[in-house]
Amino acid sequence: MTLSYAIKTRIEELLQQKEMNVNMLGISAGINPATIRGILKSRCKTPNSQTLYYICLGFGITLEQFFNSSLFNPSNIDDD
Repeated sequence: MTLSYAIKTRIEELLQQKEMNVNMLGISAGINPATIRGILKSRCKTPNSQTLYYICLGFGITLEQFFNSSLFNPSNIDDD
């Protein structure tokens, strides 16, 4: 899987775990929900670190917790 797909999947997992929707996450993260939708619909294939940081703030987690998932195991990520 690609890194962008892993990020998208992780956001979807956290939305479900935290019982949030994209609008709720956008409000709590202080970013436009359209930015999050762009990531989830693969329109934005390379979200920058600042966007990911704010998404993590919206979820109430750290970047370390975000990336602490088997999705980001190097053996699972393709060079794409």
